Amino acid sequence: MVEASNFKKGMRVLVEGEPYVIVDFSHAKMGRGRPHTKARMKHMISGSVFEKSYLSNEKFDQPDTQHRKMEYLYSDGDDYHFMDCSTFEQTAMTVEYLGDNRYYLMENQEYTVLFLENNPISVDLPASVVLKVVESEPAVKGDSVTNIQKPAKLETGLMVKVPLFVKEGDKVKVDTRTGQYLERSNK
Repeated sequence: MVEASNFKKGMRVLVEGEPYVIVDFSHAKMGRGRPHTKARMKHMISGSVFEKSYLSNEKFDQPDTQHRKMEYLYSDGDDYHFMDCSTFEQTAMTVEYLGDNRYYLMENQEYTVLFLENNPISVDLPASVVLKVVESEPAVKGDSVTNIQKPAKLETGLMVKVPLFVKEGDKVKVDTRTGQYLERSNK
């Protein structure tokens, strides 16, 4: 049990039986009134966000969550398959839970997967990934007067805007938080 006065960013709590992550919070005591905590919370599954005030002595249960190191194996349609690195147990995660994170997954790479009540719900990604350009228009001489960018399709199906000098077969570093091109890579 966690009291509202002990909230911290990133803490997971159950509100009316639903799992939430605390995005932001503030404590306040107004004159003669009782102290309260205003919290902004994000639903762990749907991603919806709400803000509400709670008395500082209100208690909340914490959901049954755990992080596991897992290797991404392959995808078949809407299912993405992972293998636990210690037990070799395989599990599948649907596109519904992965969202756009699926565009940054590389086969045979290890990721930290968040489980809620033994069901995988999200994948922690590194800040950036290096992906190969599989489709891109060739640059035309004279187009480089200004910082012009062109669309490029990467090996995972992600579409990003890249500078004109990037061509098919090049590897580029992409920010997983924004989905933007960072730099060309030699890896």
